[in-house]
Amino acid sequence: MSVTVDGDKSGSVPDHVRRILRGPRPERVPALVGTACTLIGLIDIAAGVFPRFRASRMHAVAEVLPGTLGPLSAALSLSAGVLLLLLAHGLKRNKRRAWRAAVVLLPLGAVAQFVWRHSLTGAVLSLALMALLVRNRDQFAALPDPRSRWRALANFVLMGAGSISLGLVIVSAHPRRVVGSPSLTDRLEHVLYGLFGVEGPVAYTGNVDWTVGYSLGALGMLTALTTIYFAFRPEHPAALLTEDDETKLRALLLKHGARDSLGHFALRRDKGVVFSPSGKAAVCYRVVSGVMLASGDPIGDVEAWPGAIERFMDEAKAHSWTPAVMGCSETGGQVWTRETGLDALELGDEAIVDVPDFSLSGRAMRNVRQMVKRIERNGYTTKVRRVSELSDGELARIHRAAEDWRGTDTERGFSMALGRIGDPGDGDAVIATAHKDDPDSPYGDLKAIIHFVPWGTDGISLELMRRDRSADPGMNELLIVAALQNAPRLGIQRVSLNFAMFRSALARGEKIGAGPVLRVWRGLLVFLSRWFQIESLYKFNAKFQPRWEPRFVVYRKSRDLPRIGFAAMQAEGFVTLSLPRPLARRSRATAPRPCAHIVPSQAEHEVRAA
Repeated sequence: MSVTVDGDKSGSVPDHVRRILRGPRPERVPALVGTACTLIGLIDIAAGVFPRFRASRMHAVAEVLPGTLGPLSAALSLSAGVLLLLLAHGLKRNKRRAWRAAVVLLPLGAVAQFVWRHSLTGAVLSLALMALLVRNRDQFAALPDPRSRWRALANFVLMGAGSISLGLVIVSAHPRRVVGSPSLTDRLEHVLYGLFGVEGPVAYTGNVDWTVGYSLGALGMLTALTTIYFAFRPEHPAALLTEDDETKLRALLLKHGARDSLGHFALRRDKGVVFSPSGKAAVCYRVVSGVMLASGDPIGDVEAWPGAIERFMDEAKAHSWTPAVMGCSETGGQVWTRETGLDALELGDEAIVDVPDFSLSGRAMRNVRQMVKRIERNGYTTKVRRVSELSDGELARIHRAAEDWRGTDTERGFSMALGRIGDPGDGDAVIATAHKDDPDSPYGDLKAIIHFVPWGTDGISLELMRRDRSADPGMNELLIVAALQNAPRLGIQRVSLNFAMFRSALARGEKIGAGPVLRVWRGLLVFLSRWFQIESLYKFNAKFQPRWEPRFVVYRKSRDLPRIGFAAMQAEGFVTLSLPRPLARRSRATAPRPCAHIVPSQAEHEVRAA
């Protein structure tokens, strides 16, 4: 019996046949075209590099790809293949500029096939792919990513390395036509000369000299042209928080800042922001490697969150960015998943200490109590003050010490880092400092610093921990205890400490009766703690007997998680694609340098010392 669907009798037609007849769904066209460009690019490169490829069983496929069988055809095939590979990722991400480049490249490939190879089939297939792009041009409307001119340097390095590697393959792909036995050094020299269009020391018989020369010259030309393009194209700077945006965010935090301990971190000035239509809510974000990464919950009135979230998703769609949220609360995760259809995964727990319940007495606090008393007996004293209470000179000394005591060249922190100390707008922030007389220290008696940002009117959230490496171990415990003991004087009722990734897995996995899967998972986390300090950060937080509040990562698809994780590691400063050291120093000298929060990606020297 047939079934009528949308007025058509289609029950007698199998589903897979119906899908073929209908063609690909519009939203799948970019992925289809991108995959096709990747495959064609790889085959095209092989057709241009390996002479046997054109005589193999793949000849029937290779003959309908851009390129010719002569020396010039090899260079054209190689160039087309490399360009298609470069464009494939942009086409999959619906990028408009990648679409424009592909629409220009495919007709050129078709002309090359028809003129040089007289391949009508190849020209038709190239034009057919171009027609598919033109027909679905509305699918390729994504705007460019934020970028800087340093992309030109990165392109030169990556393309140069790829051209040299591929050039060595080209030079070595004709073993029967090589004159003599050139060494690897000779081949490398031949490649380097060939990239500049100059003949090298390796000689061939027949027309292979021309084939290799054209191919190497084409690689050099592509490297030069793409680098020039990146260097001179209009610059689209990364999103930054403007003064007007910051003013609006501070107004929202003044009304609703007590709801989320991460709210104040939205004021990082290297973040962008989208506001709800009513202006009563906002989502702050940063774009890293094509991932639009938000942190914490939206700022502002919960009832206005859906409007800000919708704007966030629209912005991600407009640029074809992958939307993600790191470290949102359970309420935030529920709103995000309900409004967007995204999924949520528990990432870890935030340690929160309720000041009225905190005490150093009792067996559970024995280790912390003993450590604090030992340090105090060694002559250390502490001060806990609002930033507004510090003099300009003392604030400058603290800032200089925090910079010099940083354990790595790279600033770390994003989701729980503010990126500055002593800003005039952050007068309510709290600084706890440890002191001991030291005539040889350039920082006077200053030995350690802990910086907290406001969490509403009655809370603070840990943002930074730094200490002099010559100071006694336990500085962090000393200052956290001092901050908790002085909190009532400052009107503070709750203190947010560090975020512990996968805390529940670590806690349950070490208990009696834990299953084999949980034990294996805990063992993996303990192993990764050698680099990421997952376990040590959890144990450090647990010393203060906090209550644990779960935090979540919100994502679109499971396959996006590795990409989101890599982007988060870049944002937190764990993975850096930095400039050469002299350039990096010059860049930091002209821009405000952020200070890092001790988050999972930053539990470095501080936690080791603890």
